[in-house]
Amino acid sequence: MLHLRVVSPPEDTERALAVLRDQPGTAHLIVHTGAAVSPAGDLIEADVAREAADELLEALCELGLDHSGAITLESLDTALSDSADRAEESAPGEGADAVVWQELLNRTGEESRLNFTFLTFLTIACLLASVGIVTDSPVTIVGAMVVGPEFGPLAAIAVGLVLRRWDLVRRAAIALALGFPVAMLVTAGVTVLTWFVGLLDVSAFRESHEVDFVYEVGWYSLIVALLAGAAGMLSMTSAKSAALVGVFISVTTVPAAGYAVVAAVVGEWSKAAQSFGQLAVNLVGIVAAAAVVLLLLRRRGASVTVRPLPEVEKSLW
Repeated sequence: MLHLRVVSPPEDTERALAVLRDQPGTAHLIVHTGAAVSPAGDLIEADVAREAADELLEALCELGLDHSGAITLESLDTALSDSADRAEESAPGEGADAVVWQELLNRTGEESRLNFTFLTFLTIACLLASVGIVTDSPVTIVGAMVVGPEFGPLAAIAVGLVLRRWDLVRRAAIALALGFPVAMLVTAGVTVLTWFVGLLDVSAFRESHEVDFVYEVGWYSLIVALLAGAAGMLSMTSAKSAALVGVFISVTTVPAAGYAVVAAVVGEWSKAAQSFGQLAVNLVGIVAAAAVVLLLLRRRGASVTVRPLPEVEKSLW
């Protein structure tokens, strides 16, 4: 179940209530007359079955409440009542399979911003990857995979392509295009420093290692990227968000970037080039698979109407 909260101008409250009453997936309808201060109006609350939320949001937006008032939606961990059970039974489909397109658009829009937090996580992930490569530690490589925040912008690109939201595609592409070079430059500086103080053994690095899978690009690299992209998008569109951790551990985007940096610093240009190839294969594969999943979900469901992201033209920072 999802909790819906609507701030409605008094003249639109009855129409909003009519929309909610006509939706069989709605339960626990509450009206607080005159409770809203900014924007002023009535506060309407309801619990909604996830599979009914997208249609309901579209109907409320058609009333203009996203402009004259406000519409917010949040997940409910537990809802104990017979009316909630009836609402879930009455709504068509399964909640875990339902896509709330407005929720997905806003979530990916937020995660695609190039900001200090994104750059910090990406830089830390690349640094962890470089440490794992230098120390031949697969466990540290896995840690770098988990820390890396790059799936957010990749998912945003897929969403933007499917919904033709080129502003979202542009913003996510800029986050990746600037984020990876910054993280790799910092990693290069730290790698040079470790070499200078004697922590990096060049001869040992040039031997075979357990972490060589990071730069060895091949068909299985593409297959893993496609599967990870599909699983990641399914987890974002459903209630199975815990599966994202598995996606993070599956792909070698950040480790490939870290390996490319270390290899370039020690003069292993062939390995650096292969690492860049691994990075490109993973990025393209994830976006392609995620976009295909969204296209299939969109084809299966009804027509998709999404409202513009708020403050899309804000500064990237």
